[in-house]
Amino acid sequence: MRVSLIIPAYNEEAYIGGCLDSVIAHAPDEFFEIIVVDNASTDNTAKIASAYPEVRVVHEPKKGLPSARERGRLEASGDFLAYIDADTRMHSDWLPLAKKVFDKNPEAVSISGPARYWDAGLWQRMVLEFFWWTSSPLMYRVVGYMIYGAHFIVKREALEKIGGFDTGISFYGEDTDLARRLSKVGKTVFRMDFYILSSARRFKKEGIIKSNFVYTMNFLWPVIFNRPFTFVHKDIRSEKPNV
Repeated sequence: MRVSLIIPAYNEEAYIGGCLDSVIAHAPDEFFEIIVVDNASTDNTAKIASAYPEVRVVHEPKKGLPSARERGRLEASGDFLAYIDADTRMHSDWLPLAKKVFDKNPEAVSISGPARYWDAGLWQRMVLEFFWWTSSPLMYRVVGYMIYGAHFIVKREALEKIGGFDTGISFYGEDTDLARRLSKVGKTVFRMDFYILSSARRFKKEGIIKSNFVYTMNFLWPVIFNRPFTFVHKDIRSEKPNV
């Protein structure tokens, strides 16, 4: 199982080092290659990532997560493509669990799961955990497919069958669009025990209630209307990580 790890990054100088440190610390020999896609950053993101000998930095001038992820797909050579956001932190069980799922479920074309927030306060963590456990399993059972864009692994062959990522979408709804299209060629697995450590910076900036509402609507809208609920998103990258 050759897994290429792809990390899209736009102005992530405050977070990309911590992300890469966690990958190298917890999965130093697990990935066939590690690719950081510098998505038209104007800060030191590419410079920081380039300092890691294990990392290959490529550049995508068209801003937007789908464009950066598509660039990663075109650059990668693994049979499985693992995508994580630049503000996430890897843990040692992440890839081994995914490998077990793919081994036991040959029909599976992707795996994803929730986030746990490494920089959130106790109250924030409790509320966010409640949201994940009450909403995600239900929506997954009802709809039949789900991907959380902050972290997922997809079979390269399946991604090629559906034509890759829709680069016409800039941010919200792109993960649900991907899951919907992948579900036509195989099974999209969503497991609550397959989690990533992520930053809660957007929830801190926009508020938990508003953020969860927007995320929920941008899951439902592509399912029902085949388009995102909103095309506008706020850049929250001025926040520095609490380490």
